[in-house]
Amino acid sequence: MLEQSLRHHYQKFLVDPLVNKIDRLFSPVHITLLSGVLGLLFIPALLMGYTILAIALLLASGYCDTLDGSLARHQNNPSSIGSVLDIMMDRFVEFTVLFTFYLLNPQERALTVILMLGSILLCITSFLVVGIFTQNDSHKSFHYSPGLMERAEAFCFFIAMVLLPDYFNMLAIVFTVLVCITALIRIRQFVRAELWLRNN
Repeated sequence: MLEQSLRHHYQKFLVDPLVNKIDRLFSPVHITLLSGVLGLLFIPALLMGYTILAIALLLASGYCDTLDGSLARHQNNPSSIGSVLDIMMDRFVEFTVLFTFYLLNPQERALTVILMLGSILLCITSFLVVGIFTQNDSHKSFHYSPGLMERAEAFCFFIAMVLLPDYFNMLAIVFTVLVCITALIRIRQFVRAELWLRNN
């Protein structure tokens, strides 16, 4: 949702200028792998109490996630391999974040972290299966179905959880509900579209 409203300006001012500068220095795969490394570093940063550094690493990882695809398109070299690595790295970073939250307080956070993981599993499954069975008409490698909760919103929740640890479980429950709603809306829209195509 945030991406749809902010992506144009974000792309113009924060992504495209850097893409032009690193075009001949890095490949999209390098940037994708860097996003994973930055996400992995989130674990020791937060566990050692470096809150601002942890948030900066998370934001940098998310930035790289938007940079790799833009670089691939700029180099006219989008690939299935890049798309697969990108999706895998996204899930890896999300897991490292949730795993870190769990490690900070296993007794009180175990259930809500499991619920968050479950909601992400359902949501990404809905995203991928809808993408498989829907014709692609975007610049991405496969059909991209936007939703209520996307990566930008998830990162906002993660940052809030870092800054407001006393409200972690409440934020986690809200996150879980919104992600599940996103999955249900996406499936509902897909079913309605498929039924319309069959009847017309």
